[in-house]
Amino acid sequence: MTLAPLPTAGVSNVVYFGTPEVAVAPLQALVSSGCNVQLVVTRPDVRRGRGGETTASPVKIAAQKLGIAVSHSAQDAIALAEIDPQLIGVVVAFGELIKTNVLSAVPMVNVHFSLLPRWRGAAPVERAILAGDTHTGACIMRVVEKLDEGEVFARSEIEITNEDDVVSLRRKLNAEAINLLLGVLKNGFKNGVPQTGEIIYAKKITSADLQIDWHTPSTQIIRQVRIGGAFTFITAKRLKVVRASVVVNSLFKKLPGSICELTKTTCTVATGDGAISLEYVQPEGKSSMSVEDWLKGARLNPDIKFGKNS
Repeated sequence: MTLAPLPTAGVSNVVYFGTPEVAVAPLQALVSSGCNVQLVVTRPDVRRGRGGETTASPVKIAAQKLGIAVSHSAQDAIALAEIDPQLIGVVVAFGELIKTNVLSAVPMVNVHFSLLPRWRGAAPVERAILAGDTHTGACIMRVVEKLDEGEVFARSEIEITNEDDVVSLRRKLNAEAINLLLGVLKNGFKNGVPQTGEIIYAKKITSADLQIDWHTPSTQIIRQVRIGGAFTFITAKRLKVVRASVVVNSLFKKLPGSICELTKTTCTVATGDGAISLEYVQPEGKSSMSVEDWLKGARLNPDIKFGKNS
């Protein structure tokens, strides 16, 4: 397949491909910087709830507020490229692979939240946190037929702190990526660098990634909590752990999943190497709440265990 050539000079005419909330800020930044975003391509509206009402993607809602035409088909970008040879496609978390005939007609770059080729794929931010990476970054790369294999035109590295969750880390990466994106659009695409290093794929996060195994170390459980959606079971009901912390220098000697300490305001649970303290939880069918509020109605006793078979 022959890719449409990327412009070597600066460019300002853009077709934007994006879908979730994380892709809203780059779209807004392009418009604010003076780029002419001619079209936004996003995933189709989805049905939610029992009533079957459809909900537009965050990017579609943002585009409509900005007065930009919206499409649900990447094929619509081809006609624009035929009219304007200086048009470029910018992809941020679009959510589907772009077909080869579109890539042949429209030169495209992608904003990716990792230090490629580490964490190619769908969930680079979550996988970096789960793996305990101390650094990650943002890359602007060419979109090619194969997943996240294009050459890199700009790259920025940042630290992952122990306090970073998936939301805060995405926010930091987005800020870096926006600066990189505006820079390459202004200066053109002259010196792409092939990816080198160990290739690791960031597979989608599954329920198995989020279910807490209390036999694992405390730090690993906290990483699950930090990516959002971590859960366990208590009295046969699912409980999401929204926020928790490691009990430093824990002297508790109980089986993993056992309650180490239970008061009116605290609940500490044994892990494979110590204990963690629950801070915010979300009981099944309810909203997120502080552990103090949860304990008021949970009626726990110290002998109850957390886990699949509790």
